[in-house]
Amino acid sequence: MPSIPPWFFEAVETPSESAVVEVEECDVAWRAWGAPGAPGLLLIHGMNAHSHWWDFIAPALAANRRVAAMDLTGMGDSDYRYEYDAATYAKEILAVCDAAGFASEVILVGHSFGGNMAAKAANLFPERFGALILADSGLRHPDEPPPEMPPMGGRAKVYPDRQTALGRFRLQPPQPCANAYILEYIARHSLMPADGGWTWKFDEDLPNTLRGTERQPEDYANLRLPVGLIYGADSALFSERTRAYMQELIPGKTPAVAIPDAQHHLFLDQPLAFITAVQEMCRTLGCW
Repeated sequence: MPSIPPWFFEAVETPSESAVVEVEECDVAWRAWGAPGAPGLLLIHGMNAHSHWWDFIAPALAANRRVAAMDLTGMGDSDYRYEYDAATYAKEILAVCDAAGFASEVILVGHSFGGNMAAKAANLFPERFGALILADSGLRHPDEPPPEMPPMGGRAKVYPDRQTALGRFRLQPPQPCANAYILEYIARHSLMPADGGWTWKFDEDLPNTLRGTERQPEDYANLRLPVGLIYGADSALFSERTRAYMQELIPGKTPAVAIPDAQHHLFLDQPLAFITAVQEMCRTLGCW
């Protein structure tokens, strides 16, 4: 296995603050780096992920900003709900921004499903956010066939011990990742004790109770804030045709950056390139 680079140790050992905010009778967990009062940036994870996916990304972005990362309900350390919907997720995003003390220039950075929910929030609360960066997140052209992917969800397995569970960690949607140390770090923060064993930190009923999260063209056509696209050049979910379609849908100029040698989980494949891309995109959008 390649040696773990020093920058990674430094990043994940950077202290962060932890808190919760209540939204519709559920606690939403969030964490923050950087000086309180600095301009805000919120990182929003993908499906079945959590805030620790950003531990090696957030500290670099917090050099001159206050950076927060949240756990959407049903995932990570946030509470589970009987059912989930896009409007509630949008309220959770808003509540974390308020709890973190972010002003209206806050930048939303959402990966995959998190980007979808960030777009929903920007539509529902258009005056609250300053810019939106979609990380391998968007809407495929209606004539472009979707890639074949195994369904997400199913009954969560309880593993007899932590080490066995760690050995079963897989990215969804499936893809290889050369940075095994990143996968191991995320896996270690994705487990919780259950029934005498270990299981993953997400609600196994979430896919079956999720409502109103389908992506629609108007979700992007109605956006009224600066939007940037960052995607993996080798992503199975975000093609050049998707990029062109998104730029047609979103009003105004929408800059886009493809990260070489990166797939859908682009910031796991190329973390340093992703950090640079976010910083440069913020400058391009006029909010850095």
